Amino acid sequence: FIYPLVQGYDSVALKADVELGGTDQKFNLLVGRQLQEAYGQKPQVVLTMPILEGLDGVQKMSKSLGNYIGIAEPPDDMFGKLMSISDDLMWRYFELLSFRSLTDIEGLRKAMEEGRNPRDIKFELGQELVTRFHSAAEATRAQENFIARFQKGALPEDMPELSLQAGADGMPIANLLKEGGLTSSTSDAMRMIKQGAVRIDGERVSDTRLRVQPGSYVCQVGKRRFARIVVT
Repeated sequence: FIYPLVQGYDSVALKADVELGGTDQKFNLLVGRQLQEAYGQKPQVVLTMPILEGLDGVQKMSKSLGNYIGIAEPPDDMFGKLMSISDDLMWRYFELLSFRSLTDIEGLRKAMEEGRNPRDIKFELGQELVTRFHSAAEATRAQENFIARFQKGALPEDMPELSLQAGADGMPIANLLKEGGLTSSTSDAMRMIKQGAVRIDGERVSDTRLRVQPGSYVCQVGKRRFARIVVT
């Protein structure tokens, strides 16, 4: 109850004429109008926008939920994440993120219903958004890399390489993934292993207690994170 009042008072302090927000903020914005009237001000105009669902297609896109696409992410990551969304969610992204006309989008929807591969339509979405935040050349390269990696089984050419020093009995897999920059923390590494998202030299890792012995390994987390790690 306190939060809407505090947020609403911002409108009073700013003497706001217009306030923008997501549809999930509608109640708070309307509280602002009521408070303005109580303080003798003209109530603000409220404009709400639809909420963009995250990659899971359920919750709103949020960095804290890990279901987001960052506008500063590398082209390959951005393109790969866009390709990971469901076919149904793709239309929502076209509606809220694309600059294409609704007529064009409806044409794409009809083409899919008539048999066009939804992957190819998703390619168009990826091309448009990566071009917007990077360049057309980067978007084309990201698509080529995606095809090579996930349809032809090729490893990324720009895969980082690093060396890590293990103890006498090897390095815990969670530490290797964290120190290798493939996960944000050891707990994140554990979670990814339990989800079956970790591979070493193409083999899925299921043992969270695995200790990696000295050697050179191609490590993969999810579909887009790779690193060649030499354990010494």
